[in-house]
Amino acid sequence: WSSRTSGVSGNLKGVTYGNNKFIVVGATGIILSSSDGTSWTSRTSGSARMLQDVEYGNDVFITVGDEGTILTSSDGITWNSRSSGKSVNLNGVSFGNSIFLAVGDSGIILTSSDGSSWSSKTSGTSNDLESIHFGDNTIIVVGDSGTILTSNDGDSWTSRNSGTSYDLNGVSFIK
Repeated sequence: WSSRTSGVSGNLKGVTYGNNKFIVVGATGIILSSSDGTSWTSRTSGSARMLQDVEYGNDVFITVGDEGTILTSSDGITWNSRSSGKSVNLNGVSFGNSIFLAVGDSGIILTSSDGSSWSSKTSGTSNDLESIHFGDNTIIVVGDSGTILTSNDGDSWTSRNSGTSYDLNGVSFIK
């Protein structure tokens, strides 16, 4: 591993790769892009809110953050604000099976086919949801108090027993 300097001060929270570039997001609306992971350029997000996560899919970058913030970009350089219809923090975003999903506080789950228009789904929990990931045609969401939810379509969700009451903050899939 080699240390790299971002050139910004503030927490960096999420990273993704797509369209031949890395995108990193974080505190106070920070968005950085890099084509090589070494040299980073600061981009204007138009938001001063914490950006929690970022994803690439369907030729679109999407970042989500505090107070329902959703931003999209086709090139990782110019970002546009989108309405989530929510004022709670959005903590995670993922793409799979041709849909974007965002999760957040108070059990919020949002879906979108294009990243511009978002619809709420019933999660069955009021716990804060922290992370989401697609893998092997299954969507997995984790959150506070040991919350695990799964879905095959993003519409209906099943609660799973994690065996813990600790907060779960991340999830991934390796095949």
